[in-house]
Amino acid sequence: MHNFRRAEFFAALMIGMVAVMGAWSCSTSPATGGTVLTGFTTTADEVRIGREQNPQIIKAFGGAYNDPALAAYVNRIGQSLAVNSERKDLTYTFTVLDSPIVNAMAIPGGYVYVTRGLLALASNEAELAGVLGHEIGHITGRHHARGQSRQVLAGVGLTILGAVAGAPIAQGTQMLAAGFLQKYSRDQEYEADLLGIRYLARAGYDPSAMASFLAKLNQWTQLQGKILGQPSADRVDYLSSHPNTLDRVREATAAAQIPKIAKPIVGEDAYLKQIDGMLFGEPLSQGLIRGSEFIHPVLQIRFTVPRGFQLFDSPQAVYGLGPSNAMIVFDYVAAPSVPSMAAYVNQSARQLNLSDVRQLDINGLEAATGWGHIKTNRGAMDLRIVAIRSGSERVYRIRFLFPQGTMSSQFSTDERAMLQSFRTITQKEAAALKPLRVRVVTVKKGQDQRDLARRMTFDTYQLERFQTLNGLGPGDRLRPGQQVKIVMQ
Repeated sequence: MHNFRRAEFFAALMIGMVAVMGAWSCSTSPATGGTVLTGFTTTADEVRIGREQNPQIIKAFGGAYNDPALAAYVNRIGQSLAVNSERKDLTYTFTVLDSPIVNAMAIPGGYVYVTRGLLALASNEAELAGVLGHEIGHITGRHHARGQSRQVLAGVGLTILGAVAGAPIAQGTQMLAAGFLQKYSRDQEYEADLLGIRYLARAGYDPSAMASFLAKLNQWTQLQGKILGQPSADRVDYLSSHPNTLDRVREATAAAQIPKIAKPIVGEDAYLKQIDGMLFGEPLSQGLIRGSEFIHPVLQIRFTVPRGFQLFDSPQAVYGLGPSNAMIVFDYVAAPSVPSMAAYVNQSARQLNLSDVRQLDINGLEAATGWGHIKTNRGAMDLRIVAIRSGSERVYRIRFLFPQGTMSSQFSTDERAMLQSFRTITQKEAAALKPLRVRVVTVKKGQDQRDLARRMTFDTYQLERFQTLNGLGPGDRLRPGQQVKIVMQ
């Protein structure tokens, strides 16, 4: 968790929004030969739009992941597909985003992105190639331009501006990412499937890998809903922005009429070698989530959310999603001139119609709270703000949002327990914290799924997480010498 430089980011976004206000025209898709209604009149226009949007997308997703060898590996796979596409007028750029969400995307001009969260889920080179091929298909099919360019890219600015301004966000980085994730039509998705399979086969990869990865994504999505206790909750992941179905991918594979490839490339060993040691989850600089506890080694603080809340981190704040649409939001601001925490909360009280402002002491730290009701995009909510002073210049803020009528001016047991858990940590404690990483291990004789799952650094759903990361079913047996992924420090 850290703060954006808002004015700079807004100015850059405005440049990107203005850039899409070009003239409308028709062109021909080089991949399909069909006519496309487009706001981009030339390839140069597409390249310009992509070049202007590219740094904003990279910034919003936490930057490019700092692993030159992995970046070169992904680029090599991507270029092997791009060279087999119909658009030779573009220079393709492939970027690994330093984001734990599972997603991939493409924008005009040949820019393709894949998150390290998606890389952790894939199990071989062919599965990654399937994702990249599909994204290249959106570019060669000119799907970004089909009557949607202006609205989609202008929407990016509005969505991200709302996130930067501190609007409640359901799933942290995932919701921030939503502004960049275009939802394609079913026809566009099917066309991208066909084109991606075409490029997979031309590059010598196993075309069935697209379907195998999609099955794993379905498994991952179901697990995330189970962890949240919200099976039908809105998602911002690869399946929500690319609503593929296994049946449609299989249909596309058959329709593509790919000749049988004698020795298709799968590349499992090479792929696992590349992602071994890759960061999993949030980096240390944004704090660590360990079950229901959030620990920030740079800020040197830690706290625990109530039972039933699931934590998510983002560049703006830490979010706890709870039962019945409840939410807890934690962030900090610079406030060097505030005389007291009661004065700080009183400032918020005037803006948010809060009442019952009172001074608090939280484990020796000066604090204050206020309580009231607000209207949000989640409906009418009860709101409590707790402000905690740290040093002379920083104020931590905890906002409890619960459905209207479920919170009172008195602290509940859960609220009190969370505030009592808030404390500073020593430099020694901070130095001992390590991020989670993907570790590739070799199965030994006699080991089963549960043996490996117990090594995972998670408090809940260890077995299910292990199965999902490795595309395994409950009855699948491990064989000695097999390589599998686990997540640990």
